[in-house]
Amino acid sequence: MKLKHLEMALQRIAGYRHPRAALEQYQTPAPLAARLLYHALMKGDIEGKTVCDLGCGTGMLAIGAALLGAECVKGIDSDTIAIESANANAVLLGARVDFMVGDVRDATLPDRLGSCDTVIMNPPFGAQKAHADRPFIDLALAVAPVTYSIFNAGSTQFIETYTAKRARIDERVGGVFPIKRTFSFHTRDVQEIEVEILRLIRKP
Repeated sequence: MKLKHLEMALQRIAGYRHPRAALEQYQTPAPLAARLLYHALMKGDIEGKTVCDLGCGTGMLAIGAALLGAECVKGIDSDTIAIESANANAVLLGARVDFMVGDVRDATLPDRLGSCDTVIMNPPFGAQKAHADRPFIDLALAVAPVTYSIFNAGSTQFIETYTAKRARIDERVGGVFPIKRTFSFHTRDVQEIEVEILRLIRKP
């Protein structure tokens, strides 16, 4: 599947029915998701691999990985309604994904998820709760040797420091995350947030 076809397919994915500000529930934009996934595909981290999407929401990244030929895709999110939507989206696009409800802070999750080849994720940026992305990073490094994650622009140094003994940043790709007016505190119809996609390699 070509990049443009992947992006077109992902545009069909329905977003959150009842987004929650506290969880920073913003649908990953299809162009940004496609860019992350296609980059991972070109690096050999998607096709034929076991891929896990942490904080999968309504399934954007997980479904995209399945469409690109991942052998097994798992998606986990704490929001039951989001998981229901993710399952519906997977059926719509004919993607096979094992979605499950779970909290990334749950110490039993590494055993539930099992070993994966690649983690893909768009964790909270911490706008509502400081350091909300840390449990996602911790779980990602626990279950897979390679992680692709979207972070707020300027996060690289923090990630390097936080994961210094556990992982190294192999690549950084810049991007834009347009956020549509969703909650009452939003003052613009669309606000573009500069982001960076980081590829983390777990240290032996």
